Amino acid sequence: MSEAWRATKAVLLQVHSVVGLALALLWAVVGITGATMAFEDEIGASLNAGIMHVDASATRRLTPDELVARVQAAGDFGKASAVTMASDPSAAVHIRFARTEGGARPSSVYADPYSAHVLGSPRGEDFFATVRKLHRWLLLPGDGNGYGRKITGTAAICLIVMLITGLVLRWPHRARSVKMWLKPNLGLRGRGLHRSLHAIIGTWVLPIYLVMTLTGLTYSFEWYKDGAKWLLARSAATAAAMQPKPPRSAADAKTDAKGDVKPLTFDRVWTTFLQQEGSRYRRALLTLPAGAGTAVRVRSWAQDSSLDTVRDEFRIDAVTGRVISADLYADKTLGERVLASVLDIHRGAILGWPGKLAFMLAAALMPLFTVTGLLLYLSRRRHRRLAHPPVGRLVPGE
Repeated sequence: MSEAWRATKAVLLQVHSVVGLALALLWAVVGITGATMAFEDEIGASLNAGIMHVDASATRRLTPDELVARVQAAGDFGKASAVTMASDPSAAVHIRFARTEGGARPSSVYADPYSAHVLGSPRGEDFFATVRKLHRWLLLPGDGNGYGRKITGTAAICLIVMLITGLVLRWPHRARSVKMWLKPNLGLRGRGLHRSLHAIIGTWVLPIYLVMTLTGLTYSFEWYKDGAKWLLARSAATAAAMQPKPPRSAADAKTDAKGDVKPLTFDRVWTTFLQQEGSRYRRALLTLPAGAGTAVRVRSWAQDSSLDTVRDEFRIDAVTGRVISADLYADKTLGERVLASVLDIHRGAILGWPGKLAFMLAAALMPLFTVTGLLLYLSRRRHRRLAHPPVGRLVPGE
């Protein structure tokens, strides 16, 4: 090994050690929370099976506005912000509510689509909401608009540096030996075992960690997200996604000043959506705008859709019922489908439940690298102290 290469590896080891020690705990938190959310949908469906389904009936199912009105009359739930309707006659309706003036969000409820009887609030909802905030922005103030989002994004970039430097540092002399790459030596003890586990298991999960970080960065930095759109989406779609929201008209401002704005409702949007999709939908989520606009976002999953990101999306004016835009999954290019599936790629769902399991296990292993990396660092420092030559040496003959 040349002296230049030895010096380069020494620098890379120093970078790997310093960055790892600084961010190991943060990566462990992000990894554990990500693993916890891997099967959130399946866990939620199991915990709440009793309130997510009803007995199918031949009677007419209520419209979204009828459901919301009856549910709100039955209890003090606040203003409804979103309603999930299903084509399955035995599926309950899911209603979410807007945040209160204090910023708290009331628990959502499931309701009978025939009678609007409140079946209950889903168990585990608050837990997974907290885990998600910890995973994305570390529970720091401001949520997605605060510093937590930038911190996790910077940690993801640093993790890429760790993966690259770690791969270079562990590159074996026999690069074609599968045993050297993938088989840990469990017969070792102490530092040797720690090094084997850190390096070999790190090689196993390296591709998964790269996918996680490269996709996760789209949720941390707008410049990264815009760059991905520029690279993968059609130019017209990219330009439309990047242009700012149109300014509010003077008429809208006058209406707000007079206080004549009527609360938006779901029924006109629901009627237009059914005209567009017919019986092709399996589930539809209607979300009211958070601001002063009138465009309701409707996400629609088809009967054969098994992934959360494989969906059509409409924006429909709640006042006129006019379709403002329709983003159909079938019309997307390959690059646009990749962009739309970022979340499913990030958590491995794009590969089905085996992919989700593999990504969950990889995320759960993050604390292993925290522990073994720290032990290797401490043993390396101890070894250096022992290897220092003594201050004085005996002269031969003395």
